Amino acid sequence: MHRRVRLMVTGTLTRTLTRTLTRTLRGAAAVATALALLAVPSAAQAANGTVGVRETVCAESLFVRTEPLGAWMGTLYAGQTFLVKGPRQGGYIYGFAYGHVNRNGWVQDGWFC
Repeated sequence: MHRRVRLMVTGTLTRTLTRTLTRTLRGAAAVATALALLAVPSAAQAANGTVGVRETVCAESLFVRTEPLGAWMGTLYAGQTFLVKGPRQGGYIYGFAYGHVNRNGWVQDGWFC
């Protein structure tokens, strides 16, 4: 085969393989993005507390603490309520834990329905 013809065939094959690989990678990236979006909890599953609202706990259990990352003083369970008073600090929120805890404390924010 003549050298010039061989280069044309090789160049065409390389472009075809490059296009195919690019399309495959784009498709894989789209699938990965879609799966990542599905893995993020939606607002219906869990949400941050709203100051002034008595929120329902969605987590299986939620520790009530004396301060953010402080000592444990009780546990709220799914369906129990927490009156959000604020402020927020380091991923925690202050408020009143109803139920058997029945006192003010800090809980990890983001576990309300």
